[in-house]
Amino acid sequence: MCVNPRDQFHVLAGQTPEEAKFFWTGGPLAVAERTYFASLFSGVTAFDTDDGIVLVDTGLRKLAPGIAMLLRQQSTRPIHTAVYTHGHVDHAFGLGAYLSAGQPAPRVIAHRNVVARFERYQKTPGHNAALNARQFDGSVAGASQDVFDTFGYPEHPPDVLFDEHLDLEVGGVTFQLHHCKGETDDHTWVYCPTRGVLCPGDLLIWGVPNAGNPQKAQRYPWEWARGLRKMAALAPRTICPGHGGPIIDDPELAQRMLLETADLLETVVERTLALLEAGSPPHVDIVRKLEVPRSDSPWLQPVYDEVEFIARNVIRHFGGWYSGRPSELKPAPRESLAREVVALAGGVDAFLRRALTLSDEGDHAVACHLADSALEADPANEEVRTGVATIYERRAASEQSLMTINLYRSAAAYARAGRPFA
Repeated sequence: MCVNPRDQFHVLAGQTPEEAKFFWTGGPLAVAERTYFASLFSGVTAFDTDDGIVLVDTGLRKLAPGIAMLLRQQSTRPIHTAVYTHGHVDHAFGLGAYLSAGQPAPRVIAHRNVVARFERYQKTPGHNAALNARQFDGSVAGASQDVFDTFGYPEHPPDVLFDEHLDLEVGGVTFQLHHCKGETDDHTWVYCPTRGVLCPGDLLIWGVPNAGNPQKAQRYPWEWARGLRKMAALAPRTICPGHGGPIIDDPELAQRMLLETADLLETVVERTLALLEAGSPPHVDIVRKLEVPRSDSPWLQPVYDEVEFIARNVIRHFGGWYSGRPSELKPAPRESLAREVVALAGGVDAFLRRALTLSDEGDHAVACHLADSALEADPANEEVRTGVATIYERRAASEQSLMTINLYRSAAAYARAGRPFA
């Protein structure tokens, strides 16, 4: 069974729950004066003021009623203002669940780029649904469509847009909104100085930053790191993250998490660019030569994304889509190449046997290359389908990050269906 947003306590690769706080579910927690946090897959923070609630993020549309029920245990004031830290469906699509009957429409604030994101969603809803299905459920055919919202504009789009910085005052409480490119180009982080509470959105998630997701749009780890250092300079006492449990009244830990995460991102960027500068070899060589920074800190474990993917995103931004391998500039159809290679090896049976042997020996990476070619050469062969699925299931079991595990499980599901491309 693949990790699903409803399964919050899934622990990967033998990790303890402490190490897998990305999957924390709970609340409502009082994190500061009249300030509350709850999480179901993604986190929502409610600042109670005399003029109403300021809500930072809203959760998935399907899960928002559960979060709203938790937060309403603490305050029944109407929602005065909602801030979307970015336009992903688990942050910007659930506002309706928090609105009281007959209350005035709340002010909704987001960075200006969020509008372009929603427009992209409208153009590619099927594509985005397929990507998220693989990332969370393992295959498009087996996706839990009730978990994911329809891509497009949310029911309550933003009516106040800003560029770099915006100060708000609601009920005598000040809020500072800052733009920072990171996981997205429309990201906002929020700081409430009087209560010492930082809401970084997905710029801090109790895991290796999601700066490399292999299926998604360009991410910006160099600007992300600068944003984290700006947050640290404010010395927040409490952090309410986009995913994972809050840090409550612990300024030392808050500083450490922000600065260590910035250090990791900067190190990956610097080392990747140095390898690009050393002759710009094929991209796969850069990744293999990269000295990957590692951390023992529980908030920098690869439970969701991983460092190798971040390096690839740096390469994509600075180096384009061409891998540097000449045959991949205008490649032949995969099926044609696979049939030639398989024929040279003595047929698909021999090819598959070798792939399974390598998998048995633990060389999953090479085994998967051979498995792809076997399936592409003879997708109707039931023995090939089963063998390739077995190889990818083993590869998934050997991995640690959620998106890697589920993409390989997706490949296994596609193989069983005789579809070479997952």
